[in-house]
Amino acid sequence: MKRILTVFALTVFSIQMVYSQTAKDWERAKAYTLEYLETMPVDKYDLKPTPEMRTFAQQLLHLTDANYGFTAAATGAESPMGMGANEKAEDQSKENVIKLVMAGYDFVIANAGKLSAAQLEEKITLFGRFEMTRGEALNKLFEHQTHHRGQTTVYIRLGGATPPQEKLF
Repeated sequence: MKRILTVFALTVFSIQMVYSQTAKDWERAKAYTLEYLETMPVDKYDLKPTPEMRTFAQQLLHLTDANYGFTAAATGAESPMGMGANEKAEDQSKENVIKLVMAGYDFVIANAGKLSAAQLEEKITLFGRFEMTRGEALNKLFEHQTHHRGQTTVYIRLGGATPPQEKLF
């Protein structure tokens, strides 16, 4: 019995350590994304590399819509934003996009931080079709925001600026 309790305690401790690192990673991702937003020239937020692609602003607002949607699905928190509402925002100025994107990161950080280690291990069905734990859903979200932020590196170069240095730690 003592061995079972020790294994259980180590598992809970490991999950809590992973979450602690995850919170730090989300804070770093928020700061890194802000650097991207600040680097893009104000007159290039409507830059569209090809007609089929999103503008720079739309790309970051899409990232933000996913931050709200995934977080709400993974945590059970009610999203203050409708699905796709940010990307459709009329005001896609640099100032407003920065405000909207940072609010999306704050929503993730605040709500993911409310989950206990046990809740992170609970199974959910994400978007009615993907079986995973709450923690896995938050990891998928992290991957999504990294992917879309990374895509905007090309936009920044096309806009005549130099993208921020990589921020791994």
